[in-house]
Amino acid sequence: MGFVKEFKEFALKGNVMDLAIAVIIGAAFGKIINSFIEDIITPLLLKPALDAANLTDIGQLTFLETVKYGNFLSAVISFLIVALVLFIIIKAINATKKKKEEPIIAPVGPSKEEVLLAEIRDILKAK
Repeated sequence: MGFVKEFKEFALKGNVMDLAIAVIIGAAFGKIINSFIEDIITPLLLKPALDAANLTDIGQLTFLETVKYGNFLSAVISFLIVALVLFIIIKAINATKKKKEEPIIAPVGPSKEEVLLAEIRDILKAK
């Protein structure tokens, strides 16, 4: 019974649940990203090349009618666009972290002048 209880505590921890939700949302969001890239970005970028080759779909690009390099080219473009977007997002996150992490430099202690002035003040008070 102890094993089941430990597993239940582990599986229902916030971190595990957050990770599971992130994976599910990531998979669903991946379909949206793929559709955006395959159906919107790639045709816009490659329209002149497709028109010159009398093709309507990048998947129709072939070499020797057997090697479908069009699909590979589409996957490479998809990867580059996703990598660029992730780079921009991470760069923005790092920029906000740097602003938050800048330590406020507090004075370590009184300067030599302040110490001397305090000593003089104390001597004068004592007289």
